[in-house]
Amino acid sequence: MSDNVYKIIELTGESTQSVEHAVTTAVERAARTLDHIRWFEVIETRGSVQDGKVASWQVTLKLGVHLDDRKG
Repeated sequence: MSDNVYKIIELTGESTQSVEHAVTTAVERAARTLDHIRWFEVIETRGSVQDGKVASWQVTLKLGVHLDDRKG
């Protein structure tokens, strides 16, 4: 088993549905342009309020992207 190295990328997802949807949206969007996403960590959760009700959720994540051994 080889040693692993990860690049950490921070991003924020937003959803009017739920915290889980905000996370899913962020990870799936990142996966369109990043290869080898291996894990995520929720580091901050916040939301907005309109007319006394929750209007949206924002979740800031750290993504762990595995660096492969290719050269060049």
